[in-house]
Parts: sequence; structure tokens; C-alpha cells
Amino acid sequence: MSTLPSAFAEPPLKAHSAFGFWARLAGLLARPQLHKGEALHLVPCTAVHTWFMPYPIDVVFIDRMGRVLRVAAEVPPWRAVFCRAAHGALELRAGQASRYGMAPGVTLDRAVLGHRP
Repeated sequence: MSTLPSAFAEPPLKAHSAFGFWARLAGLLARPQLHKGEALHLVPCTAVHTWFMPYPIDVVFIDRMGRVLRVAAEVPPWRAVFCRAAHGALELRAGQASRYGMAPGVTLDRAVLGHRP
């Protein structure tokens, strides 16, 4: 787990990693609802679905260098979003991506993303 300071007076972002097949497959369904300041980092990941989820989420697609490629804000349950060029995705509580300044072109600190060496 890593942290990202926020320019928006939000608590530091704590990113939990899901690198293995089963961890990515289960995603947020296997975890309690994210709190403010929490994210789930999925690698590799070019698509995210919200099937069976009871609440909306923000999905931030990133490349290998941590650059934001696409932000899908407040994705409701029973939807799917994708970004073919993505290497990974961050799932956050709905509304949190904009609060942390995540927008296309922004590069996230690699320490936050929990990349393996």
C-alpha cells in the first residue's frame, strides 16, 4: 500500500494492489466498499465492469508510466468501461478521481501504484 499527497486537502490516497488473476477478477466485489482516500490498482487491466456492484465507482486508466489516459467518473452498477491503450486501472470511490486531480495527461507517482520491480 502506498500514499499520494493531494493538492485538494483530501487525505493521502492509499492504493491497494491487485496483480494476480484472481485478485483482479474479484476486484472490489471481494472487498468492503472503498473509503475516501482508498483505491484498488489493477494490473494488467484494460477494462473494468461494475456488474453486481451496489454503488458507482470512478475508474482511472493509466499507462505503464502512470500517466492517466482516461477517467470514467461515477460509473454506475452494471456497466463496463475500457481503454485499449491502458496498462492498468485505479478503482476509486465515486467522485474521488476529480478530488485528487486525476485527469488525462496527469502522471501519478509510481510509488502510489505499487508497481513490482
